[in-house]
Amino acid sequence: MERTLVILKPSTVQRGLMGEVISRFEKKGLKIIAMKMYRFTKEKCAEHYAHLVDKPFYPFVEGSMMAAPVVLMCIEGVEAVEVVRLMTGSTNGRKAAPGTVRGDFCMSGQENIIHASDSPENAEIELKRFFAEEDYFEYDSPLRPFLYSPDWK
Repeated sequence: MERTLVILKPSTVQRGLMGEVISRFEKKGLKIIAMKMYRFTKEKCAEHYAHLVDKPFYPFVEGSMMAAPVVLMCIEGVEAVEVVRLMTGSTNGRKAAPGTVRGDFCMSGQENIIHASDSPENAEIELKRFFAEEDYFEYDSPLRPFLYSPDWK
């Protein structure tokens, strides 16, 4: 099974959309194996968004991510990174397809509801940034036979 990081951004928390967004992943058949609320610091924001720190819009990213707590989740499933990215939609909410999280809940490229790892390699790095091994909870789901064929692990 593959793991990916999902961050419900401050705009999601402030707008009361956490439950609705989380339920979409659960209804899809993905499994949340770690979850916690977290408040970004300037240092952690610069680390997580290191690829954007030198961009002129970075102060807006930092301000947005520090405006309120976020919800951090580790989501697990077959091809979880790709599935979550498809469910998340385009970065700019105005251009995101209806039915995606961003397409249904935002109008902005900045206040775009959610962060999702963009590759399995980055998911591993990002998950280590926010979660320790003891944060993960392995559990069996009685729905597994109805989600995957027997040959998927």
